[in-house]
Amino acid sequence: MKRFLATLGVAAIVLAGTFGYTTLAGDTAEAKTEVWSGWITDETCGAKNANAEGKACALKCAKAGAKLVLYTQHEKELIHLDNQEEAMKHVGYPVTVTGTYENGTIKVQKIEEKKG
Repeated sequence: MKRFLATLGVAAIVLAGTFGYTTLAGDTAEAKTEVWSGWITDETCGAKNANAEGKACALKCAKAGAKLVLYTQHEKELIHLDNQEEAMKHVGYPVTVTGTYENGTIKVQKIEEKKG
């Protein structure tokens, strides 16, 4: 019985590795580039600092160690950003963030301030 379970476990690992990053049709599963709109804010104060008036507080919190996140006003959610240096440049402005979403974090390709 132990031998059967060990064989079954190995087979499950092999199958998981085979299908883990591909679809059954054979297409490679790649992260899709997406665009989000919102405000760069700190994870501590969140939505409270997701505006021009919250810029100073968000920067203070970030300098104290809080991570910068994107607050999406439509969905009312905070999404982590992998590029903290780029995010720091856009605190206090409405932005669009282009990137891929993986494991709860946006892998940032670019952040642009909205005009008008």
